[in-house]
Amino acid sequence: MAISFYHILGIVMSIVLIEIVGILSSRKVKTADDFSRAGGKAGTWVVCGTIMGTLIGGQSTVGTAQLAFTYGISAWWFTLGAALGCVALAIGYVIPLRRSDCTTLLEVVSKEYGKKAEVLGSVLCSLGMFVSVVAQILSSSALLMTLFPVKFYLAAVISCLIMMMYVVFGGLWSAGIGGIVKLILLCISALAGGIIVLSLTDGYHGIMTSVEEVMNSFVETYGRVSEEYIQDRYNNLLARGAAKDIGSGLSVILGVLATQSYAQGIWAAKTDSAARKGALYSAILTIPIGAACVLIGLYMRGHYVTAEELNVLVESGRNLPENIGVMATTAQAFPLFITHCMPEFLGGIVLGTLLITIIIGGSGLTLGSSTILVRDVFMKINPSLKESSKNLKVSRLTIIVILLMSVFVAATFSGSFINDLGFLSMGLRSTAVFIPLTLALFFSKRFKYQWIIISIIAGTAALILAQILKLPVDGIFVGLGVSAVCCLFGIIRNYELGIRN
Repeated sequence: MAISFYHILGIVMSIVLIEIVGILSSRKVKTADDFSRAGGKAGTWVVCGTIMGTLIGGQSTVGTAQLAFTYGISAWWFTLGAALGCVALAIGYVIPLRRSDCTTLLEVVSKEYGKKAEVLGSVLCSLGMFVSVVAQILSSSALLMTLFPVKFYLAAVISCLIMMMYVVFGGLWSAGIGGIVKLILLCISALAGGIIVLSLTDGYHGIMTSVEEVMNSFVETYGRVSEEYIQDRYNNLLARGAAKDIGSGLSVILGVLATQSYAQGIWAAKTDSAARKGALYSAILTIPIGAACVLIGLYMRGHYVTAEELNVLVESGRNLPENIGVMATTAQAFPLFITHCMPEFLGGIVLGTLLITIIIGGSGLTLGSSTILVRDVFMKINPSLKESSKNLKVSRLTIIVILLMSVFVAATFSGSFINDLGFLSMGLRSTAVFIPLTLALFFSKRFKYQWIIISIIAGTAALILAQILKLPVDGIFVGLGVSAVCCLFGIIRNYELGIRN
């Protein structure tokens, strides 16, 4: 696919802008606290930028459009869940988290349940965040492969290097201030994309009509597609099944509450009010961005087929319908829409913004994972890392290692739905952190640490097993259910021992 000079100009302008912001932000970083918490001086919009800089990444944009291409509006669950998670964060968790006087979520757990629970939760939570970093690498690689004639590994390495440059030097100041710049560009891009889709298709009804027409082009292979089928598959929030889609949304809600990156935004705020407003603004802005990405995915379903679908047509002796394009993979739905349906310079700005969105998302998650590992694991092994200069060096080195590892792991999942990796990531964070964190904040001194450790291990194992067995319900229900049962059994056991004594 050829891109014009104006596309490239817009892309370069966006990237240069955000990198300049990252470099300038690094001047504010003089201590480890500045790097991980912005010194506790962030205002409302920096908090919002920090949260959305990570929350609105490849899964919320490229991944949502990809899933909408295949399953319609049920792809909205990722951003709906993200918005609801931000609301829950603002209403229920801001004050308890800030009063805990901690730097990581696992420090909160450690105060209540000891170092073993902290280290275990840290490792598992970092694993969940690592899966999400892999999803960001996949998203940015799909974008770069769509724009330039590069192979996957080169695209992944380029993505990794840009993330590395962005976050290693600026830390949370870079993620927060850069998040504001990206937030402005992304809102403009999403609004422009949504308006263009509706104008090209004569409204939402026109989108669904074009989807039905494309699906019926496969009539000799799959049979005629009815309007009821189109409505059930593409115009249904529960298209993949209630247990699957609601569970996916729940994974994201709880994942937001259990993710270090979003908590760092809360701790970075200069006041409780700034933290709460920042989280609420994030919720409000996330919903329309997700809706625009869903519209784009649906539009592309009505005007494009995949290379695999084209092969099916050719094998059945039929030709590609007129005015229908071909994309290599469904992950290219968003970038192809931008290059083919937007004015070139605007499209370049949007492409640059999209790349920035993914880069900041991956950077924020990497920073959060690094902070957890350094403060909750490495410092326990080597107390000398409490020294600010050593802590900063190790934090940056950890970020580099995480990003390099993500490139190799991403190759294994190159054919997966990006959002499915996102849901899995959020689920892993939830089962490892959400229950012990919530119990520590709101039900202090009521649970023995042994049962919390058991609940973390059993819940995570149950989630992974449910994913492997591909159960009809989302793994988050299984994982949280097992964790809750373990905690409940612990209460019953303690009660029985109390009676005997």
